Amino acid sequence: MARRRGPRVPGPQHGNPTLAPAIASVQEVAPRESVRGGDRRKEASPRSSRPARGLPLPAAPAAPHLRPGRRDAAMAAAAVAPPEVLRECGCKGIRTCLICERQRGGDPPWQHPSQKTHRFIYYPDTGWAVGAEESDFEGWAFPFPGVTLIEDFVTREEEAEMVQLMDRDPWKLSQSGRRKQDYGPKVNFRKQKLKMADFRGLPSFSREVVRRMGLYPILEDFQPVEQCNLDYCPERGSAIDPHLDDAWLWGERLVSLSLLAPTVLSMSREAPGSLLLCLAPSGFPEALADSAMAPSRSVPCQEVEVAVPLPRRSLVVLSGGARHQWKHAIHRRHVRARRVGVTFRELSAEFGPGGKQQELGQELLQMALSFQGRPTT
Repeated sequence: MARRRGPRVPGPQHGNPTLAPAIASVQEVAPRESVRGGDRRKEASPRSSRPARGLPLPAAPAAPHLRPGRRDAAMAAAAVAPPEVLRECGCKGIRTCLICERQRGGDPPWQHPSQKTHRFIYYPDTGWAVGAEESDFEGWAFPFPGVTLIEDFVTREEEAEMVQLMDRDPWKLSQSGRRKQDYGPKVNFRKQKLKMADFRGLPSFSREVVRRMGLYPILEDFQPVEQCNLDYCPERGSAIDPHLDDAWLWGERLVSLSLLAPTVLSMSREAPGSLLLCLAPSGFPEALADSAMAPSRSVPCQEVEVAVPLPRRSLVVLSGGARHQWKHAIHRRHVRARRVGVTFRELSAEFGPGGKQQELGQELLQMALSFQGRPTT
């Protein structure tokens, strides 16, 4: 039986042109159309690999559905940031953006050399991270479980309509050149307290997105209680620093939809110790699964960064180690055009059935899935 050819570290001739503007300092990656993540080796079922397409997103009461003749104009308008947002800054503490860096002068923190000296590229069709081309670890690989990438999760028309509806509500200035819209309870993570405040649920246009998530096995029981829209713009120098999401309130899976532009999710880990690497053979990764190749090299965890390319209109799910052990970030150099990231979060076990705060969790869930929300202030 012929063995499936494993991923080779691509050169420019193998790159995916749709990812080229976003990847910048890491080489291009052309992932196959697959929903297979590192924690699930088999192919998705027919209903998960080909979900329903062309289902219109419900519009907010005051927003008419886009007419075909206006779609191109709407897509172009959605990709342009309003001029006024380029004059204001929401940074605090050590966070900076291009706007406040120009005002303060000096070398901004993002120009300082990165301590992550070894870069690997994540391949969604195998669940492995492979050493970047022309690096010290080119051709070496290690398993990277907990990432599931679903390409073309929404259509171009749905993407344009969603962003158009978002732009009808105000965006709040946020850290590191971002703007945001929150649909969720008011939370004090340090004191582990929350209140409903003016939370009235997720927005109406997310109803179809959430329904469609349930067509995929990894998300068939996913019930989001919070949605955060983050607006990235190269003119503001938008980025988000490496971080782990809270685990007291938010549950096992983080789900994020990329709109308007591709980017790269950069994963890093501060844990001591080393990662064991295998030299990827021609039968990669089946040969590794059959124990044909034993680990024969190692690299310190703290020196590794894994690049996860996120194509435009793709949905990424982080779970397991990718959720709880590896920090995720989006570097400034990977924001080449306006991009809107839509992140959905579920409740932790403490707020689920049998948990200490299950009644509050049920109240949050009922409110969230009413889909009557507007951005909280």
